[in-house]
Amino acid sequence: MKTNLFLRAFFLCLLAFTFGCSSSSDDSGSTGADDDGGGNVVTLTSITISANIASVYVGETVTFTVTGNDGSDLTALADIVVDGTTLASNTFSSAVAGTFNAVATYNTFTNSTVITVDTPPIVFNKNVLIEDYTGAWCGYCPRVAYGIERVQASTDQAVVVAIHRGNSSGSSVDPYNFPAGDLEDLVGLTGYPTAMLNRTTSWSYPEPINSGQVVNLTGDDAALGLALSSTINGSDMEIDVNVKFGEDFSSSNLKLVVYVLEDGLIYDQTNYTTYYGGTSVISDFEHNHVLRASLTDLLGDEIPSAETTKESVYTATFNVGIPSNVSDDSNIHVVAFVVDDSNAALNSRGGDFGEDQTFEEN
Repeated sequence: MKTNLFLRAFFLCLLAFTFGCSSSSDDSGSTGADDDGGGNVVTLTSITISANIASVYVGETVTFTVTGNDGSDLTALADIVVDGTTLASNTFSSAVAGTFNAVATYNTFTNSTVITVDTPPIVFNKNVLIEDYTGAWCGYCPRVAYGIERVQASTDQAVVVAIHRGNSSGSSVDPYNFPAGDLEDLVGLTGYPTAMLNRTTSWSYPEPINSGQVVNLTGDDAALGLALSSTINGSDMEIDVNVKFGEDFSSSNLKLVVYVLEDGLIYDQTNYTTYYGGTSVISDFEHNHVLRASLTDLLGDEIPSAETTKESVYTATFNVGIPSNVSDDSNIHVVAFVVDDSNAALNSRGGDFGEDQTFEEN
């Protein structure tokens, strides 16, 4: 009986020793292998370095992560070197633009990735273009004229062009008529008055009440800017239109439009509205922003794509005579704007003769 008890105790001790040794072996430390969750052992054979973002602007931070093919996070254990400089942590930023090679090393394994650092885009004041299709004979057109005055009282970032339409005789007499049929076809004009914002958006009726629609299109986030310089020498005008690009537009098929406008033109205005006193005829009405000449095609002249890359400046120079239809050359000024391949005006600028403008950069 004692012998059986002894043998039983001996076998129990032997089993305990065997399982204890097995457990100790499993917990002895890392062996370079891991379980994939399905019972299969995965051996570490490679590492991968990745960035939370591959392209950043100067001063922005990139965060690197180093992982093994077994799924282990080795970021804290790996050495990370960017263009020969070892990082103190797993983050990187640069004060200069360029392409940087990041290399991670863990034990005998290495891997690399490329980070592109670019200069931030330049942004400009964004002006809204108002093209007002109007006529001295048009009784409802004073409504838009009044709306324009309300906009100008709210912002100095509105560029206004009054495109007068009408005949030289009959019921639609307008001495300031401008041949703008191609432009009317472009915007799908159906009647007067019509005011287009940036060439693609119709100013909602009633315009004076909806002046906020126009003001909301201004801001400080345009990707290109314009600066005008112009002089009058005798009967000639010299105009430089400079366009600076805050980002790459080389695939955008941009076009430049340049107008000469005249203010202070006095002529009676038919009026069916309650504005300006509500009289049926506004005697000696002052017509401003009147389109007198387009120095480019009405739909724009192409800007060479090679000159629309980021930070480049395109200059168009015009040496032409003062338009023959101008009444007083002291009242003329220039408007220029750039349209894209959808005919939307991306930004616009107006300027007086004798003015030498700088870009409205933010």
